[in-house]
Formats: sequence, C-alpha cells, structure tokens
Amino acid sequence: MDYFLETSDLLLTGSVSKELAMAAIAWSFALFGMFFIIFGLISIFMIISTWKVLEKANLPGWGSLIPIYNIYLMFKLAGRPTWRTRWILFPPVLWILMIILNFDIAKRFNKNSAFWVGLWFLPIVFYPILAFDKKSKRTAKK
Repeated sequence: MDYFLETSDLLLTGSVSKELAMAAIAWSFALFGMFFIIFGLISIFMIISTWKVLEKANLPGWGSLIPIYNIYLMFKLAGRPTWRTRWILFPPVLWILMIILNFDIAKRFNKNSAFWVGLWFLPIVFYPILAFDKKSKRTAKK
C-alpha cells in the first residue's frame, strides 16, 4: 500500500491498519535499541578516557570502573581533600564540586582556563583529549 494513502486514511477514519501498527512498533524498538547502543559506546569510551587520565596521574586506572571510588580518585587527582567525597549525595553541592574539580584537574595537567570550561561543558570531547594527548603530563603536587 501507498504510505500517503495509509496516513490520510488514518487521519480521516481514526483507525490504524495492523501493518502500520506493527511497523510503528518495530521502528520504536529499533530506535530504542540504537539509543542504548550509542549510549553504551559513549559510556565505554568515557570509562577508557577516565582510566587513561587516572593512569597518567599514577593512580589506579581500574578505579574508573567503581562508581564512588572514581570520584574519590578524581578528588585525589585534583589535590582536594578526599573527605569531600561524601558531599556527592547532594546534587547542587556535587555540581559545584565538579566545577572546582575540573578546574583543578585542568590546572594539574597544565591546561588553560578555556580547557577547564571544555572539561565542564563537553567532557565527552575534552577528557579524551586529556587522556590521549602525549604532551599533557600531570605536574607534581603542590
């Protein structure tokens, strides 16, 4: 059947043919699956990037796999007191702490303030740059 006729039939009669309903369900499952595949690949890429950043800082890279421990390691990398990790339970405080952490991490890797803004707004781009850049080395603790 012609797609135009089916959609106009739907608009006029308010009923949907069985084939059109099955096609809509199939497309919705396909889009749902593609979303999760893309989300999974991005997540794996970010875990690998975090792993490499932690290894550059002489911290255990496998720590990026453990949910709370990776934030603890990021505090350690930034040179901030690790007891502040408990504040991640309060989202507004977490956002402020993550802004500060990204600033300190960029500073530790000798990056400028524009890079810090990139770490905050586009971490999917700037953390891999930090991880896979041969020139960026972590400076000694101050």
